[in-house]
Amino acid sequence: MSSPVSSCLLANYSMELHDVQVHKVDEYLQHLQLSDEVLMDLSLRFRREMDKGLCRDTNPTAAVKMLPTFVCSTPDGTEQGEFLSLDLGGANFRVLLRHWLRVFRPHCCLPVSVHGENGHKRKKLPLGFTFSFPCQQTKMDEAVLMSWTKGFKPTGVEGKEVVSLLRKAIKKRGDFDIDIVAVINDTVGAMMTCGYDDQHCEIGLIVGTGTNACYMEQMRHLEVLDGDEGRMCVNTEWGAFGDDGALDDLRTDIDREIDAGSLNPGQQLFEKMISGMYMGELVRLILVKMTRQGLLFQGLATPELLTTGHFKTSYVYLIENESEEVGLAEAEKVLRGFGFDPTVEDCIGTQRVCEIVSTRAAHLKLRTTVGVDGSVYKNHPQFSRRLHKMVRRLVPDVDVRFLQSQDGSGKGAAMVTAVAYRTAVQQAERKRILDTLRLSREQLLEVKERMTSAMLKGLSKQTHQQASVKMLPSFVRSTPNGTEHGDFLALDLGGSSFRVLLVRVRAGTKHNVNMSQKIYSIPQEIMQGTGEELFNHIVSCMADFLEYKGMKGVSLPLGFTFSFPCYQNKLDEGILLKWTKGFKASGCVDQDVVTLLKEAVRRRGEFDLSFVAVVNDTVGTMMTCGYEDPQCEVGLIVGTGTNVCYMEEMRNIERIEGDEGLMCVNMEWGAFGEHGELDDFCTNFDCIVDETSAFPGKQRYEKMISGMYLGEIVRNVLIEFTNKGLLYRGKDIERLKTRGIFETKFLSQIESDRLAMRQVRSILQRLGLTGSTCDDSVFFSSIMQETLHDLAPQCKVSFHKSEDGSGKGAALITAVACRVQQEQPEH
Repeated sequence: MSSPVSSCLLANYSMELHDVQVHKVDEYLQHLQLSDEVLMDLSLRFRREMDKGLCRDTNPTAAVKMLPTFVCSTPDGTEQGEFLSLDLGGANFRVLLRHWLRVFRPHCCLPVSVHGENGHKRKKLPLGFTFSFPCQQTKMDEAVLMSWTKGFKPTGVEGKEVVSLLRKAIKKRGDFDIDIVAVINDTVGAMMTCGYDDQHCEIGLIVGTGTNACYMEQMRHLEVLDGDEGRMCVNTEWGAFGDDGALDDLRTDIDREIDAGSLNPGQQLFEKMISGMYMGELVRLILVKMTRQGLLFQGLATPELLTTGHFKTSYVYLIENESEEVGLAEAEKVLRGFGFDPTVEDCIGTQRVCEIVSTRAAHLKLRTTVGVDGSVYKNHPQFSRRLHKMVRRLVPDVDVRFLQSQDGSGKGAAMVTAVAYRTAVQQAERKRILDTLRLSREQLLEVKERMTSAMLKGLSKQTHQQASVKMLPSFVRSTPNGTEHGDFLALDLGGSSFRVLLVRVRAGTKHNVNMSQKIYSIPQEIMQGTGEELFNHIVSCMADFLEYKGMKGVSLPLGFTFSFPCYQNKLDEGILLKWTKGFKASGCVDQDVVTLLKEAVRRRGEFDLSFVAVVNDTVGTMMTCGYEDPQCEVGLIVGTGTNVCYMEEMRNIERIEGDEGLMCVNMEWGAFGEHGELDDFCTNFDCIVDETSAFPGKQRYEKMISGMYLGEIVRNVLIEFTNKGLLYRGKDIERLKTRGIFETKFLSQIESDRLAMRQVRSILQRLGLTGSTCDDSVFFSSIMQETLHDLAPQCKVSFHKSEDGSGKGAALITAVACRVQQEQPEH
């Protein structure tokens, strides 16, 4: 038999009556309804609190603690294995056994007893522990309880490490053993569970008995930890937002009453405004207040309504049914249970109070996907819709998808454990592959010995022809002493672009060098045409530069940086041994490049060169630094190619007459290994790069270390990783198969200090690797210095970075040669 109210609702329900009563409640509770402006301001306040929690200096005083979880990776679908999970976050807890096949679909999800009859009693299984209380973590399998919440108050646990307490209890029991891999919060569990179904899911949200959120944060923003590579999931513990007064102007008298009657007054203030543990109580206190003011129930409250905790949050879900009439009928039923004989107005008023309280809760929550769990979100018929609507209003430019977590906390713990095992296995395999590219100290010493042997072979008159390291004399006999003076031209040729420079060297106590330059290009057809065409083009550019400087027709000494292998009999002569770097101009190999240049100058007929010193870029580098530091006697180039020069005792250079003094030797060490000296150190990646190069078998050492080839080595490593399922989830990335697509500059960008991971992702996306994860993003001079100190501890070596060594150095060599020539006595 239907009640009077139900009959009235069915027969006489009036929108006018409804609107009047709703307006009355709205007016009374206007302080609980937040405008868009207030919500936007609240969003900014919360962002500031998050930044405070992330910052090392302000974290101790921050209400929102932003706790690192040490979960650094989300599922990629390749996890497999059998895992236990323990889910503790309320009055009930669960122990579950989960098994994932390679395709990572739940194969079984059965609650088990770890000492049951299922064959697992003696099997040591990895365990993921969902411990849904605020914890401070220093690693994934360690968590110190900061404070109990949700009604828990066991003594002797706060401030203690909970994993060790669990291990101690297991050990005390003695009849099974467990490998505890990870301890996580339920928000992390929700994110990880949903992260498998949608890889955009990087936020976890709990709206249930309590409330919390986690998300994947860039490590560089997480100042409380060292390191800035990759990302880590941060547990915000946002329930404490407002504990420092940040919400005082938004909290109502009802909120303060709720807080005062709670187990932890002054704490978890944000949680007390929005979570399921307090929503029903908020509604009850409002109904009591409105009753006392004669706005409901004829001003008469019942003992049941006055009893703390009697208005359950589940009643709010029932009353806010999607069908308004059904919701009103539920309101009548609930109110009758509270001892009332409610009118239609009472039911409408109660329903509207529930709507306002839950709407405020939804609005206070601040393409990404949010993994959501919790009784309020799942059971309340209107809550999720209101939350989604408000998020879209606050961040209209972000595509936010809410994905409900199915059994997030238990499944998520196992998933974190599975991901940890998967990443450990993958990392071990990556390390195994990359270890082939790492040389032990013993191997480095062996390379050092072989290089020394090759150098001696190159210096020897008898064995020079058979040596891979040619040890070419440069005929540079002296380094700058600071007395050099004059104007010099410099020509820097080593690639498809070259430079003409005017270098003014001034002597004195503060000797200095001033330079001006123009850059010219060499078209491909000239690089691979005739030698006459090449040198005519070079001289044409030099004439243009002199005219540009207002020095047309001037005769100046020239320093010619010619960065190709040359044999020299004197400083102003260089016999080209072979072209490199894409040059193939005919009629130049075995010819003196200075003669070729002077012939082109004569053909032009506009200017003359009084002296030409031909130098290698390594020699130029050494001379440039030697001008600043007279002790500089080694030049090193590590760029597109690589080479070294150094000042050698004349008596050791057997191919040159005389044994007094020093001479700079151009090692041309890029060819080291052409006689098999490096075969046992070459990896499969080195062999592939060599075989697919323009000159297989040549410049073997250069192909292992120089910029022209490093990107190719990395590309082949990435292909190997992908083929083994260690990157990009094993997908065949077609674009990665394109030679040269991974430019060497990407390495220096990726390894540069404090590089944002989004920039690394941008590089990967430019390669077509759009499905790359944060894990895929994570891969000189300091390493070189450390190695040198280790291998040559008796040598005190300092490194000077050469500023424009190849151009400036050529001019300085010319200046030194002119100075030495002037100092020689006339015969």
